[in-house]
Amino acid sequence: MMANIPTLKYQSQAVAKPYFIAAIGLFIGQIVFGLVMGIQYIYGDFLFPAIPFNVARMVHTNLLIVWLLFGFMGAAYYMVPEESETELYSPKLALLMFWIFLVAGAATVLGYLLVPYAKLAEMTGNNLLATMGREFLEQPLPTKVGIVIVALAMLFNVSMTYLKGRKTTITTVLLLGLWGLALMFLFAFVNPANLVRDKMYWWWVVHLWVEGVWELILAAILAYVLIKTTGVDREVVDKWVYVIIAFALFTGILGTAHHYYFIGLPGYWHLVGNIFSSLEPIPFFLMTMFAFRMVQRRRRDHANQAAVLWAVGCAVLGFLGAGVWGFLHTLSFVNYYTHGSQITASHGHLAFYGAYVLVVIAVISYAMPTLRGRVANSHKAQSVEMWSFWVMSIGMGVMVLALTGAGILQVWLQRMPTSGAMPFMAAQEQMVFFYWMRLWGGVAFLIGLIMYVWSFFIGGVPAEENLGARRGGLMPSPAQRRLKHD
Repeated sequence: MMANIPTLKYQSQAVAKPYFIAAIGLFIGQIVFGLVMGIQYIYGDFLFPAIPFNVARMVHTNLLIVWLLFGFMGAAYYMVPEESETELYSPKLALLMFWIFLVAGAATVLGYLLVPYAKLAEMTGNNLLATMGREFLEQPLPTKVGIVIVALAMLFNVSMTYLKGRKTTITTVLLLGLWGLALMFLFAFVNPANLVRDKMYWWWVVHLWVEGVWELILAAILAYVLIKTTGVDREVVDKWVYVIIAFALFTGILGTAHHYYFIGLPGYWHLVGNIFSSLEPIPFFLMTMFAFRMVQRRRRDHANQAAVLWAVGCAVLGFLGAGVWGFLHTLSFVNYYTHGSQITASHGHLAFYGAYVLVVIAVISYAMPTLRGRVANSHKAQSVEMWSFWVMSIGMGVMVLALTGAGILQVWLQRMPTSGAMPFMAAQEQMVFFYWMRLWGGVAFLIGLIMYVWSFFIGGVPAEENLGARRGGLMPSPAQRRLKHD
């Protein structure tokens, strides 16, 4: 695992490799179960009773969370030593936590698939501390405890590395996000008997993760990849990052109120939610401007152009998914009709893909060639990888448009009529056309993901690396080459 890799600045960065490999493997599993659910929306008894819909959904959403956490941890183990200009505090601890997390995650998924959920709760001590049964937080108590142990060990490891080395804006923001992620997850252990308080604390985990501290992680990873691939001055990037995270925290924390509209909390949350949820697209718009500005001002062209595409795509699709599609139904008088409909699902899919899936793939695409002893993959491999971006993004676009159409029809049939609203299942039958569209979009997405994995097995001569690239991972831009020639 610690073999001499010539292009790594610090050998302990190699511990990121198994995290990245596990992340992609679990990502494939997530998409497979998503397709199972897509078929079950059309043929309700597909794979029943072996894999009922509720089990497929649990596996799908839990794999999403776990593989993104693997990606975040791998990014931290790769970025922090290089940014801190020192070796990782304990590579052995990082590898130990990798295996613990992987085994715990696999055991949990097998538990979902092989044991009835009520029996699983009984077997894992849910009667001692009731934490199961809530969406996204279905994990048994031992798994939740394991997540806390792994997260704290990782935070100890990277924090000690940070404290003994150089402090940069990127690592500071990354650590703030990771510490916030761990602290917010502790509310997963809080399960009040009062349903209103239960939902409030539940949103402190779910919302303050994806619309709070995860945005700090996103900003740090995106800034790192863009610095490495464009050569823009760090001072310029730092200013953008500070502005983005300030808006993200300001709008994200108070924007939690848009989940309080109809759960029994006081009515003033409607006003707070309307105001600050309307502002939540701002940090994502700033992120889009930031990415394009960095690429336009690049001083050099990096050999790894695929990583640049993933980074810019992350900024654009993150703004569309989290910003535009989020704003579509965030106002209380709109959310009254759309809450819990397929419109919510369309927003969730595009927001997660644009903001978090793409940023993890961006850092993997930048780091994995280096972990394999090169600055960038061959031109052919990068071509396949960039095509995979477009295939996945188009597939996701088809899914999101299909879910949006299904949601509009669902609201019209079930919630808009003043009398004679169509029953839920009758309305579902009217939406089958959109479910077929969503399924074929999912198939295209899986094809794109397979293309991405395949790109790492394509050989050939690595992309052109001159002396400047070998020393700093950067190459002169075409404009600089023309200037030198003139």
